[in-house]
Amino acid sequence: MKMAFSKPTDNTVEQQVLFSRYHSFGYQGLQLKNGQYREYVGDPARFVEQWGKDAPAIASGLITGGLLDETGIASLRSLFKFAQTVGTERIIFCHAQPRQGLSRGDIKGFAQVLSELGKEAQQYRTVLSLHHHYNQPVMYCEDFEVFFDAVNDQSVKLTVDTAHLIKSGINDIAGVLRDYRHVLDNVHLKDITDSAFKVLGQGNIDFAPVFAALHEIGYAGWLCADEESGSDLPGAMEECARFVANSWQQYSHEAIN
Repeated sequence: MKMAFSKPTDNTVEQQVLFSRYHSFGYQGLQLKNGQYREYVGDPARFVEQWGKDAPAIASGLITGGLLDETGIASLRSLFKFAQTVGTERIIFCHAQPRQGLSRGDIKGFAQVLSELGKEAQQYRTVLSLHHHYNQPVMYCEDFEVFFDAVNDQSVKLTVDTAHLIKSGINDIAGVLRDYRHVLDNVHLKDITDSAFKVLGQGNIDFAPVFAALHEIGYAGWLCADEESGSDLPGAMEECARFVANSWQQYSHEAIN
């Protein structure tokens, strides 16, 4: 397991704290929001120059969103080039197409487009991972099945977000992890209460089955504390790191016993 952190920042001072202090809380990397890397996309060498040997960890994951129109596809392709230069492991795509009115055929079509883009991403030594999302094309249980059945050669991976599953009416998070273990490459751990995101451990999600399932399937990828509660940055970094590390260790011991 590798532990990452992700949180929006309001200004350059907060971003500096995020980029410079994540290691001190035990995180191995960051998964950046669009605003935290956007200014560098056209000049990735400047990002590498500024952050040096830490650049691949700081930009280990790039979270982006958009449509699969000409503009959106061009934006993804520019990220592939940026990722290759800075050493990004995966691009985490939130498909900003509203779910209402979509057919199974529409979802299959999106899977086919993203499959080709996923193959392009591999040529740039990065991975395209779909972040399912409330009110986006992959929202319901049947959407997962339709989408990943239509993906070619596992060229698109899956980022599971615990809070967005709950928000979408899917309560069996552990079941999703088990069912899609073959494409699962990233987990966003996020807590929620009544549609409001919370610091990990302070919401209503029971994470015991989640960590148990991760151990059961032998998950060895990234666990990202995706912190969107609006809490203080250093405090949230510390609290989330403690929650993830303690939960992982607890259920590791239970799996062994």
